[in-house]
Amino acid sequence: MYIPQHFAETRLEVLHALIRAHSLATIVTTGPAGLVANHVPLELDPESGPNGMLRGHVARANPVWREHAADQPVLVIFQGPQAYVSPAWYPSKRTDRRAVPTWNYAVVHAYGHPTLIEDREWLHGLVGRLTDRHEETRPDRWHVTDAPHDYIDRMLRAIVGFEIPIERLEGKWKMSQNHPAANRAGVVDGLRSAGDAESNAVAAIVKEIGSIR
Repeated sequence: MYIPQHFAETRLEVLHALIRAHSLATIVTTGPAGLVANHVPLELDPESGPNGMLRGHVARANPVWREHAADQPVLVIFQGPQAYVSPAWYPSKRTDRRAVPTWNYAVVHAYGHPTLIEDREWLHGLVGRLTDRHEETRPDRWHVTDAPHDYIDRMLRAIVGFEIPIERLEGKWKMSQNHPAANRAGVVDGLRSAGDAESNAVAAIVKEIGSIR
């Protein structure tokens, strides 16, 4: 990934926070026909290895788990908040018309070699943890044990698990760092005026980065 220095994010806790908050990943693998992308919710174990471990599962019917070349790493992409940025938000445009639209975004790329896991107990534990995490704030929480045992057992036989020790992490926070403070403040105001959750999330990051860098 192309990362100019002023957009680089290297703090492990920040990269991990984005992974946890945006856990539906795009996993890019290598198959007989070339590159293949699949979209999979992943669990992050931050304590396994220097960069953490990713765990997930795919349908057994998905050929990706058979076809990926074992000696090749996979690329895992986590897309964070993103929003369009209008040059109309820059105060500098009033004195200098040299401005164009852009896009602000935060993204993490993780690289590693996956290991396949078909053990039933391991899969049951993973499915339970993923479910509990995404159900924990719901008033009508669903638990794996709510479904019949034989049904869950059949569902587990229909998936294949994997874990990916993270060998390398890249983070890119393109958040108007290359603009003067007045323009960054204009971007924050413009994004907030949009009113949607995604724009508000980007505005918060632009404001935070402007105050610490």
